[in-house]
Amino acid sequence: MNNTSEFQQWESEIKSEHSLFSLNLKEVWQYRDLLFMLVKRDYITTYKQTILGPIWFFVQPILTTVIYVLLFGKIAKLSTDGTPQIAFYLSGIIIWNYFSEVLTKTSSVFRDSAHIMGKVYFPRLIMPLSIVVSGLFRFAIQFVLFIALVLYFTFIENRIHPNLWVLASPFLLLLMGFFSLGLGMIFSSLTTKYKDLVFLLTFGIQLFMYATPVVYTITSIPEKYRWIINSNPLTGIFECFRYGYLGSGHFEPSSLVYSSGFIAAILLLGIIIFNKVEKSFMDTV
Repeated sequence: MNNTSEFQQWESEIKSEHSLFSLNLKEVWQYRDLLFMLVKRDYITTYKQTILGPIWFFVQPILTTVIYVLLFGKIAKLSTDGTPQIAFYLSGIIIWNYFSEVLTKTSSVFRDSAHIMGKVYFPRLIMPLSIVVSGLFRFAIQFVLFIALVLYFTFIENRIHPNLWVLASPFLLLLMGFFSLGLGMIFSSLTTKYKDLVFLLTFGIQLFMYATPVVYTITSIPEKYRWIINSNPLTGIFECFRYGYLGSGHFEPSSLVYSSGFIAAILLLGIIIFNKVEKSFMDTV
């Protein structure tokens, strides 16, 4: 007969109290199978009963690039610093799509996943992380299209000249993921109580794109207004990405230092707000 005074050893213990700065990464790692299951579900539900299926990954950036070439390249005649317009616009589109998609989906993760979170326990961070990983897979597929274009203009037409800054790509993606995750967690936490923010965010992302060098270069902006664009933490990321793969543009390494510091602050703020709201969001969602 077991001694009743002995404490039972539990494999895991769920507590309502934890530090606002805690990410519980150890626990998140234990639920990694759930994370990848959510990523798989996202792909299946998105393209189920579609004719083209995953081909839409290529169709969307190609059509958008063609429209941008016509509107901003042929009609508005915006400068691309001598790089082929199709490569210039595609480079901006694929990384902007990653950022905007992750931010949009993460910003409503509490509301969209309330039916799951209210029934089963798992680390709440799993949900926004699954969106980041899912977006990364989409980016990887579109990135293949971009690389094919870069190789064509590099070796066939000899119009662009990539350099060693392409090695910074993983770091740039990490910054983009952290920025969209941090902002997304902030908005997701606030929209549980203030649902009007969903509409504000949708409108704000469209405006934010024009404050980011997606369809234009820094050199095309009057010098007295460049400080506005340079204050955007995404500017250094976009300029570094284009400078590395296209070999042109106005890129200062110091801009990445600013971007890293700004994004780290946003991520920390997002973690604090997310941890504070997740305890009681089911009462307000």
